[in-house]
Amino acid sequence: MMRRLARWYAPLGWRTIVLIAIVALFASAFLAFSRPVEMLVDGERVDSDVPPVTTETDHVYVPLRSVADALGAEMQTDAKAGKIYVTLDGETLSLRIGDRRAFVNGMPFTLRRAPFVVRGRVMVPLDAVARSLKVRAEYDQRAAKIEVDTPGIGMAPRQ
Repeated sequence: MMRRLARWYAPLGWRTIVLIAIVALFASAFLAFSRPVEMLVDGERVDSDVPPVTTETDHVYVPLRSVADALGAEMQTDAKAGKIYVTLDGETLSLRIGDRRAFVNGMPFTLRRAPFVVRGRVMVPLDAVARSLKVRAEYDQRAAKIEVDTPGIGMAPRQ
């Protein structure tokens, strides 16, 4: 029995150890130099237990509750119907997890990507927040920053 185990747990060769060390070095350097995406709403940093999600193709998803609270919007959920409602300045967004169809003040529009859940938080596309709540939203990949601004005097919302 011991001989069989010895075959499976043979000592590692020097090449294997060097390869593991190189891979570990690159992985730790990547993690050390990567930085989380910072989210600002009207110039104020928004912290969330679930950070924004970005993809290599510049799709950005933000935690809806965190953004809604920072904007001063009211958010309600209807667990029975599976719907989420966000109301801000007379604009009401209603959507469902996994469904690309959404409604703003009862008028339908199609999201580019369906909302999903990460650790209990609803993640929605950043452009959906901008379009539905009439705010300006931008993602700067170089600075790893998301900025959401409510329109003020002389500032028109972007579509």
